[in-house]
Amino acid sequence: MVPALRFRTPMPDFNRKRRLAFTAAMLQVIVSSPTARAELSVRYTPNQKYDIVVVAHQDDWQLFMADIVAKRIKEGDSTTFIYLTAGDDGRDSLYWQTRELAALQSTRVAVGTQQTNSAPTSCSRTQVRGHAIKQCLTANVKSYFLRLPDGKRDGLGFARQNYQSLRKLRGRKIAAIAAVDGSASYSGWEDLTATVRELIERGFTGGEITIHTTDPSIAANPHDHFDHRMTGLLVVDVRKTRSWNARYYVGYALATRAPNRSADQAREKTAIFLAYDREMMHVNKRWSAYGEHPAFYSECMLRTYVRNAPVRRVR
Repeated sequence: MVPALRFRTPMPDFNRKRRLAFTAAMLQVIVSSPTARAELSVRYTPNQKYDIVVVAHQDDWQLFMADIVAKRIKEGDSTTFIYLTAGDDGRDSLYWQTRELAALQSTRVAVGTQQTNSAPTSCSRTQVRGHAIKQCLTANVKSYFLRLPDGKRDGLGFARQNYQSLRKLRGRKIAAIAAVDGSASYSGWEDLTATVRELIERGFTGGEITIHTTDPSIAANPHDHFDHRMTGLLVVDVRKTRSWNARYYVGYALATRAPNRSADQAREKTAIFLAYDREMMHVNKRWSAYGEHPAFYSECMLRTYVRNAPVRRVR
């Protein structure tokens, strides 16, 4: 069993240095435990609730919403992940393809499967409005990878992808945006929005849809990555013609908030994130997200801040 990590929510009044040391110790406990995944095992009882997780990058949901998403999966909700960008960071295909495998490893932990290999359970290509999109199935969870260019934190894009970005597409600075592997091209923001809407509705047979995404509000979610903000705004546009629920999550500003996760929630969130990080390090040890910014990622494990979006009533 993973040793119990006994801290209250909120945490005792540790100073910042002690909190970081404490969280680093928690990370090491889970890394060293071969049974961390087994404790997350779950049986599925599908219901009429559909959770759609729309994020910009392959590690966003693990950092900002993992414990809540995992809880919904355990409750039997039908869950779909939609990754808008390749998360390429201006790098070559080995990097962003590894990020996809890492995201799927996190998904396996969230759903409780016991696979140890990095190969997806089942992946193929699907056509949506004439666009080829990679789709994968892990247990009852779907994942779609649109592979659009990472826009960089400032939203101005990278030279490798001709400075394309979601920010520029929405602002009509560019007329179209192409997947980094050349598999698809979207002729404007409206084309992308319609494609995501169709992905959300695939397999929907009635019930309640809730979209989980990063908060598009600068006031509620300041200093965030522009890809995150554009993703939230895309969900706003997707919902304009649908009566769908949405939950908005704080992104990079998360680390500045007070800790609000219980020990069990933090442990689960950490296990899901570390599944991603291990897969990255399996290919290249320098690709560890935690290794690049240990203080930030440690803080994220102790926090999840979310608000319900205003409900839209479409007649």
